[in-house]
Amino acid sequence: MKKYAYIGCLGFIGVITTEFGVIGILPQIATHYSISIDVAGYLLSAFALIIALTGPVMTLLMSRFDKRTMMLLAISIFVITGVISSLSPPFWLLMLVRILPAFLQPVYIATALSVAVAQADKSRENELMGIVFSGVAIAMVTTVPLATFLATLWTWEVSFMIQTAVSILAWLGIYFVLPPMPVTQRKSYGSQLILLKKPLFLLSTAMNFFMVTAWFSTYSYFAEYLTKAKNMDNTMMSLMLLLFGVVGVLSMRVAGKMLNRSVPRTTAFYLSGTILVPILLYIAGTNFWATLAVIIIWGFLYAPCFLNASSYMISVSSGNLEFANSLATSFGNLGVFLGTTLGGWMIVYKGVQYTPLISILFGTLALTMMGVRQLLENRKTAVANSTDDKICC
Repeated sequence: MKKYAYIGCLGFIGVITTEFGVIGILPQIATHYSISIDVAGYLLSAFALIIALTGPVMTLLMSRFDKRTMMLLAISIFVITGVISSLSPPFWLLMLVRILPAFLQPVYIATALSVAVAQADKSRENELMGIVFSGVAIAMVTTVPLATFLATLWTWEVSFMIQTAVSILAWLGIYFVLPPMPVTQRKSYGSQLILLKKPLFLLSTAMNFFMVTAWFSTYSYFAEYLTKAKNMDNTMMSLMLLLFGVVGVLSMRVAGKMLNRSVPRTTAFYLSGTILVPILLYIAGTNFWATLAVIIIWGFLYAPCFLNASSYMISVSSGNLEFANSLATSFGNLGVFLGTTLGGWMIVYKGVQYTPLISILFGTLALTMMGVRQLLENRKTAVANSTDDKICC
């Protein structure tokens, strides 16, 4: 049902606002706590690392509980930690409350996606998943840039207040719209873990990891990159983040339709941006209008990365939707962690203008994983056809 997909999207806005809302305020946090930008980046990378390490396990453990209850519990943690973060606690406490909701974020995402497609035809699954994942792009166009902009007007704590307010709205939406959803058919842990023995699924997982690493090596430091490498002030940077999100919303709708036609081709098309965008950023230099054009292309090609990754992995998941999505979220966030970490190191040792080079490297690796999977699929099809011919003869 579309109604359930839109509720999942609303919760996704709260989740993404919390996870990525710090991107635009990392320079301010670094100044407030007198720490370097790469250390401030741990607020994002540590969040992602917790998801990467615990996501599949938490999803498996929680898969037997009522879906609505699990979604409400997850969003409740986001609300509580958002309140504490807005009080500008000591950095160690800010780091602690930042990572607590990370334990349940994959549970929320996997559950929201399974609820959205539970009663849908197979042909509409990618479209409904696209609605849920559009919460990422909507957050990028509304709450994330709004939080960043208000933080430039007042203080960085305002950003966390915005994050808290969005999470409260998401909690209310889930509570009043979704009915109780007890699990009626329980899958054994073994039937879900069997995915980890499938080469095609493992290659898809590796593609997800490399792709997200590529994107986030630069995107995690969006504010730092535009202000230092492109000479923009904080206000202009906030507007660029807004433009980035607007384009992303449109791109999510396009990607959802394209995935219904061909998952591999759509994924490869958007993945090409991890190589194209860094080249265009270099060519644009400090020219404002050229940079503006590149940001539009960047936002369009980046926005559906998590949707593409999930769809690509689910296409060889043999029906294990929730566990496959949890692995997509887990390895995607492992990519966020590695990309953010490598980007921070590059800023410290070489300069922020060199972070796009990391994107080219890992984007190439991601495309290589897609190529290897396609070769295996072609070989598998050829063997199957050969066997059929022998049977016929």
